[in-house]
Amino acid sequence: MRDSRKQAWRSTATALRHSPGLARLTAVRFAGQFGDGLFQAALGGAILFNPERHTNPVDIAVGFAVLLLPYSVIGPFAGALLDRWDRRLVLLWANAARGVLVASAAAVLLAGGPQLPLMLLALAAVGVSRFVLAGVSASLPHVAARSWLVPVNSVLATAGSVVAAAGAAVAVTTIGAVGAGDTGSGVAVALGVSGSIVGAVAAGGFARHALGPDGARPRSPVRAVLAGLRTGAGAVAEHPGVAAAMLGIGAHRIVFGLNTLITLLVLRAAETTSDGSGGLVGFGVAVACTAAGMLVAAVLTPVLLPRLGRPRTVIMGLIAATVVQFAFVTPLTIEFLLVAAFLLGLAGQTIKLTGDAAMQIEIDDARRGQVFALQDTVFNLAFLTAIAASAFVIAPDGHSPALAVAGGLIYACALAAVLASRRMRD
Repeated sequence: MRDSRKQAWRSTATALRHSPGLARLTAVRFAGQFGDGLFQAALGGAILFNPERHTNPVDIAVGFAVLLLPYSVIGPFAGALLDRWDRRLVLLWANAARGVLVASAAAVLLAGGPQLPLMLLALAAVGVSRFVLAGVSASLPHVAARSWLVPVNSVLATAGSVVAAAGAAVAVTTIGAVGAGDTGSGVAVALGVSGSIVGAVAAGGFARHALGPDGARPRSPVRAVLAGLRTGAGAVAEHPGVAAAMLGIGAHRIVFGLNTLITLLVLRAAETTSDGSGGLVGFGVAVACTAAGMLVAAVLTPVLLPRLGRPRTVIMGLIAATVVQFAFVTPLTIEFLLVAAFLLGLAGQTIKLTGDAAMQIEIDDARRGQVFALQDTVFNLAFLTAIAASAFVIAPDGHSPALAVAGGLIYACALAAVLASRRMRD
């Protein structure tokens, strides 16, 4: 297994050396994810752990909705554009727009502005960031050979999560140095502009249409969206392996929503009670634990896929996630939640990387962007629905064992559905 992990990293290093386009696209991805991690952690400090702004579970759910729901609505438009417009220009201008939005959000915080404009700017910035990530994923087959896709995608996608965690660490450190109020959060948010600048410069270095799509042609946006929805859904339905992976990722996103709200409230309650293990620092540790699990998934997934195949890898990930949810989340202690963050990061990212590989290998280029955008849209809605539903029943300190158990049952139901689908195909 160790040799296989080394081989995945060696393959990625070889691909980066032999493909300047892959190296440049990696720079776009890493710059964006560093800036996103910094921006979102700083925003979390501004909204969730800011003594100048007080929030309850419903306010937290509204905040997540403001951040992600609009992108879920425009996600199909993103797919239509990614499959019809020059992806190089999309990545260039999306990074530029994100930089402007992040700088504006920083200005609102530094001025002590109200919550509404801050959240509106944040929702637009995060929406554009998701657009960039979908564009990078759809462009990868244009800069990496097919034989390199699985190891390269596994290593770079998960390494990007570690880069995002590094950005979050910079935000936490900045807020700790400047102060936990609006000023500290505003300075941290402003630093997030750096990722957008680097990403825009890197994207601008590609030649026209170097990232696809193949045979792009403009269409009416409304017609393109309707066609994109049909095409993306049809592409998933035609490929059972892709459908199984998406089912697994969807279940994970639902449970991730439940666990995110539980963890936030448990950590915030710990901050106000005694030992200082909670609060923004505790949340930063939880993010780091999740990122560490995702990093392990980057080296483990290329080992599992050739041996188990994509459907069995998804099944294994769901089994592991079910066990972890019942064993480590239901006790609702900080220590167990941090262990769960690592293990669920590992299991969830393994399923996600399996799904990405299935979409990049099985879905043709003309429909790949629509499938990736559809995936982001559906999974954002799953995440938001979970948080919104749980916000009205969760205890203010996060200690609601029934919600943790519900997460385990969701994983188990997804596992049963994937197994039943597999038996039907066999």
